[in-house]
Amino acid sequence: MEKIKVGVIFGGMSTENEVSVVSAGSILGNIDRKKFEVFPIYIDKQGKWYMFIEDGKKRKLGAEVENIIEIENIEEYLQKLDVVFPVLHGLYGEDGTIQGLFELLKIPYVGCRVLASSVGMDKVYTKIVFEKAGLNQTPYEYVRKYKDTYIYIDKNFNEKILDLKEIAKKITENLEFPMFVKPSNSGSSVGVKKAENEKELIENIEYASKFDNKILIEQGINGREIECAVLGNEEVIASCVGEIKSADEFYSYDAKYKNEESKTEIPAEIPEEISEEIRKQAIKAFKAIDGKGLSRVDFFVEDKTNKIIINEINTMPGFTSISMYPKMFEKSGISYRELITRLINLSLEK
Repeated sequence: MEKIKVGVIFGGMSTENEVSVVSAGSILGNIDRKKFEVFPIYIDKQGKWYMFIEDGKKRKLGAEVENIIEIENIEEYLQKLDVVFPVLHGLYGEDGTIQGLFELLKIPYVGCRVLASSVGMDKVYTKIVFEKAGLNQTPYEYVRKYKDTYIYIDKNFNEKILDLKEIAKKITENLEFPMFVKPSNSGSSVGVKKAENEKELIENIEYASKFDNKILIEQGINGREIECAVLGNEEVIASCVGEIKSADEFYSYDAKYKNEESKTEIPAEIPEEISEEIRKQAIKAFKAIDGKGLSRVDFFVEDKTNKIIINEINTMPGFTSISMYPKMFEKSGISYRELITRLINLSLEK
């Protein structure tokens, strides 16, 4: 039986390049070589594409990618493959841009299509879709930066140019501290900061605007961070749920990848009826954005009320050895290797 030619694409131009490299290393170490002929492809931070010559090394976060040969004709190289697995996190990899390239070249690919990828990447528009789906969310505000000006956008999408002090005043009329300020298009909690007062709110909006011109401000939640993985195209299944126990004040980039005190609990020790409801809502959220293949859906369970609050959806979740997506499915009876095989098969079906 002829092996399926799989291009595993990693790296990318986003702030999550290093995370992608570690994710891809795990996939390359676990993919079923009896079924698949693997072509690793590295995209550097400047957007150059390279063939990666596998050396069997495990790469730690931030390690330099070596043994690469530049690909001169990317289109020609991709078209010799049967399917691609874009293990790319963040902008230019998870936001629909590279998915559009694969669509134009008519190459099957693992994961969500253009629409779901772009909506899932943009936190503001994810919230709008989730509102339509009737999923419970924390109150939020939306601010946009254009050149040196800031624009406050109300619930009816009316825009008003204001200085940051005026914007902060409007936000504090609608939200309570603490608040979380996030770039709308960013992953792994890059650019996210917590604001305890108006001064910090202004500073954090300025900081988030370095990563994206669209900024989301959310009211903080006292609750447990619960995640659920989903898998499928039309017939979607949900994993058991897991809990994040951050060593830091919140699950920041450093807490995820650099602080060894951060822990995960799989399955989460929560009442079965809450777990089941989260699994149902995870599938609903995935279908609401027209998801395909895979996603990880993140929730809060409020401390005092046990109310389920959806946070966001990640259409290409981390695949590192500590990543929740493969670990939750492993606990649900699907091994890492089998999970990779299923995702590739789903992409060919799609």
